[in-house]
Amino acid sequence: MSQEKSTSSSQEPLPIHRLHQSLINRIAAGEIIHRPVSALKELLENCLDARATSIKITAKDGGMKLLQIQDNGCGIRRNDLPILAERFTTSKISSFSDLSRITTYGFRGEALASISHIAHLSVVTKTRSDAHAWKACYLDGVLVPSKQGQTPDPKPCAGVDGTIITIEDMFYNTPIRLSALRSPSEEYAKILDVVTKYAVHNPTISFLCKKAGSPSPEISTSPVSDVHQAIRSLYGHAIAKELLHVDVTSEQFNDGIDDPEKWSAEVYCTNANYQAKKMVFLLFINHRLVESSPLKRAIESVYSGFLPKGTFPFVYSSIEMDPRSVDVNVHPTKREVLFLNEEAIIERISDAIQQNVVGKSQSRVFEYQTLLPGVSTHSTLKGKKRAREGGNESEDENNDGPTESASLGRFESHPTTVDSLFSVRKSLSQHKVRTSLQDRTLESMLPVNDPSRLDDSSGRAVRLGDIKESQCSLTSIAELRQSVAKNVHQNLTEIIRNHIFVGFVDDIRCLSLIQHSTKLYLVNYATLAEEMFYQLALRQFGNYRRLRLDPCPPLRTLVELAVNVERGTEQSGLEKTEIVDRIVKTLVHRREMLSEYFALDVSESGDILALPHLLKEYTPDLNKLPTFLMRLGPQVDWSSERECFESFMRELAYFYSPASGVWSGDGIGQEKSAAWQTEHILFLALRKFLIAPRSLLDNDVVQVANLPDLYRVFERC
Repeated sequence: MSQEKSTSSSQEPLPIHRLHQSLINRIAAGEIIHRPVSALKELLENCLDARATSIKITAKDGGMKLLQIQDNGCGIRRNDLPILAERFTTSKISSFSDLSRITTYGFRGEALASISHIAHLSVVTKTRSDAHAWKACYLDGVLVPSKQGQTPDPKPCAGVDGTIITIEDMFYNTPIRLSALRSPSEEYAKILDVVTKYAVHNPTISFLCKKAGSPSPEISTSPVSDVHQAIRSLYGHAIAKELLHVDVTSEQFNDGIDDPEKWSAEVYCTNANYQAKKMVFLLFINHRLVESSPLKRAIESVYSGFLPKGTFPFVYSSIEMDPRSVDVNVHPTKREVLFLNEEAIIERISDAIQQNVVGKSQSRVFEYQTLLPGVSTHSTLKGKKRAREGGNESEDENNDGPTESASLGRFESHPTTVDSLFSVRKSLSQHKVRTSLQDRTLESMLPVNDPSRLDDSSGRAVRLGDIKESQCSLTSIAELRQSVAKNVHQNLTEIIRNHIFVGFVDDIRCLSLIQHSTKLYLVNYATLAEEMFYQLALRQFGNYRRLRLDPCPPLRTLVELAVNVERGTEQSGLEKTEIVDRIVKTLVHRREMLSEYFALDVSESGDILALPHLLKEYTPDLNKLPTFLMRLGPQVDWSSERECFESFMRELAYFYSPASGVWSGDGIGQEKSAAWQTEHILFLALRKFLIAPRSLLDNDVVQVANLPDLYRVFERC
């Protein structure tokens, strides 16, 4: 009975009670003040509301130990100090309807109240009519004495016009929030970021931000005339010189008409010459620093057509609209706002940015080596002068260097003045690298005995198509794909992706030379190709193109050819006819699976109808087809799904990889064709598709020379 009574009582609803006011205030404080930069933003906006022209910020331990903001604004009256840190005390609004006309930053009166509940807050303030300043200390929203034995009333003290707000020991009574903060250096970086953004938007106001005890500030601005100069001062000349100024207004904009839907926007954005790894996006709506993910995504999509993948622009945008169109009360920290016609406004702004960037990208600036090897200073300067005048360097008969302006259109050299050309730091010879794929290869430097070999087809340009990853729900294929990504060697992949083909060394052992930066590598291109074709087979699993064979060769005949020349078959204890029968039986029995997954079509009568085609522009050596079919019998593990798929694709990759001595054909034409296909298709595919594993570093990629080291050897000679 006692157990049943206990169970029934546990199902009774818990009583509802009022929270203690201190708990309510502390919960509310956590919504407003997330970290030191949240308090700084609120107090900065109070300084601007007080019409300050000079704002100084001092921080210690990222603002967690000390955060002080001093301004020269209008100050706070002595009679208002007792309720200064109480919740919902403000001078900005008196009724709910005032929210629709709000033009100030703060309006709810929660910032100082929230700060007083999670930190020790003190205020020193003086109005222009006061004879002296007043100091007050607050804790949990009420006045407290600054020293023991004193009354909590504000005390007179020395001070200048304006207000000094000091916050100490932030989050001292909320240890979980304190432990969740980042390091002091990261918190201070966030403070600098907010101060920088407000300094850009308010160029006529002086800002200073420094660490406590530091002799020099990290940010120190003087009043300037416009935003462009502020960006130059705070973000540097590299951004300022590439800025475009864009003004956008609503279609019905008219200063004489009271229309709540009218708006205007001023944008400073970089052109196509500037690119950074991270986007810098400053957005102010009615002078309030806010965020807008839709607008940011729209601008990113605009620049995606001009900038390389993974690079971003700098954008400053200030939008002004009727306060009746903006709801500033949708976020506790006022970080986000809602406004009317958001989609239409974003579309007009992004379209205006796109038009300006397109208009200014016709004369892009390209940086390149000032003095080209073998070109005199006079001819280099002459070529640069012609480039600035819109001429084409390829038309200059006296210019012996490589053509800089080919296929780039009109461009300007950088730096653009003759004096600055000589001020550029000279590049040492051992650090100059070849960057043109049109430079001579190793073969062009060797003597040619047969004049017919000069009739090369290397001028044909090849463009490899993209190969999309097939959709496959098999767990084994997903695991194999993950294994490729896990074993990648980033540096080696970068070398292969950006290498320059130098020449063949030994076609018997499939060795060639490639260059990356100032280093020369000897690579086994057959092994590299085998790994690439395995990855291509894995990527296209179940969705291969088919290479049709006409006439269709008999499977048994091909396998017999391979078994007859294969050594060591007697160790199996089987006759060669038995080995052929087993291989043919295995492949014919599994022909439906081979056709569905690998596009290897075998007829009921045993003819090979089609082979999987891994790379559209590349044709494998069909002389290896008998060996490929023979190896599918003993080398593929048909008993396990994953091992079966992996071993089959490994054999397929080996079939596609170049064979040793492939150029020793019957005629010169076959030799030229194989060499051209290897250089212009295979190596191009390696650049585009190969994800290099660590195993290639064991024997297949070896560094043989380094330009700076060679210069040291020649200097000793």
